Amino acid sequence: MSQTHRLVETPGGRIHLVEQGAGPLVLLVHGFPESWYSWRHQLPALAAAGFRAVAIDVRGYGRSSKPGETAAYAMTAHVADNVAVVRALGERSAVIVGHDWGSSIATGSALLRPDLFRAVGMLSVPYAPRGGPRPTEAFARLGSGGEEFYVSYFQAPGRAEAEIEPDVRGWLAGFYAALSADTMPATGGDGVHFVAAGGRLSDRFPSGVLPSWLTEADLDVYAGEFERTGLTGALNRYRNVDRDWADLAAWDGAPITQPALFAGGRLDASTTWMAGAIEDFPRTLPNLTSCHLLDGCGHWIQQERAGEVNRLLIDWLRALPS
Repeated sequence: MSQTHRLVETPGGRIHLVEQGAGPLVLLVHGFPESWYSWRHQLPALAAAGFRAVAIDVRGYGRSSKPGETAAYAMTAHVADNVAVVRALGERSAVIVGHDWGSSIATGSALLRPDLFRAVGMLSVPYAPRGGPRPTEAFARLGSGGEEFYVSYFQAPGRAEAEIEPDVRGWLAGFYAALSADTMPATGGDGVHFVAAGGRLSDRFPSGVLPSWLTEADLDVYAGEFERTGLTGALNRYRNVDRDWADLAAWDGAPITQPALFAGGRLDASTTWMAGAIEDFPRTLPNLTSCHLLDGCGHWIQQERAGEVNRLLIDWLRALPS
């Protein structure tokens, strides 16, 4: 079965998607800093299993539209894009699966539009309901000894772009390696999320090595997209955390009641820092039907462990109510 590239109209412009297979719709949403290409192993596997697999470029990435205003990257805007994609594909419902920021966009979509998204899958980043203090205030308290948490570092427009864009390919290679099980620092991946005073995020990246899941050709695909688009659209997702906190006030503490799947890597800071969110799943995801922590796996789970993740997804999808 061949893959089809399409552009569909959405409230924010157009979304580029890649489609393979026929059957119940499964919408795949990537994270930072990636593209639809991060689902290259899942598209053919889901299609062969009898599903209509569709991977999008999130707004601000790849061939999708890139609105200029920072506020255009609020969670509600991403949810509206996903709704428009499902409608443009002629479907009445979809299962949505996301990785990294895509996991948060997937849970946001399931939370705000349970009428459309009948089940939700989360990779790497667990669901944590809206609540607590303003996010930027919480992130500001994470640094110590003058260090700054990476989300805080990303807040000022242009600051992270000035670090990344002079050598997009090299920066991406280091970032992917820093969070991959086979190339992360011996001390683990936690430290690479902090920036020393006056330093750069990349100062703690491994150099001269690619993780086993990433070929030079794969890296060329990712780098080529960001060299063409820049990083501002991607980074604007981080610059909306306070806006999301305000926009979703009505859903404070709300559970997601649709059937759910979670899979993460045990070596991923997303699962160790957010262990409390995973422990709280019986309350926040009362219909969680598949939950897995993969030993020896880092952050890029659907690429690091493509075969295993494919089996988990397909088994879960086949067990969902029609």
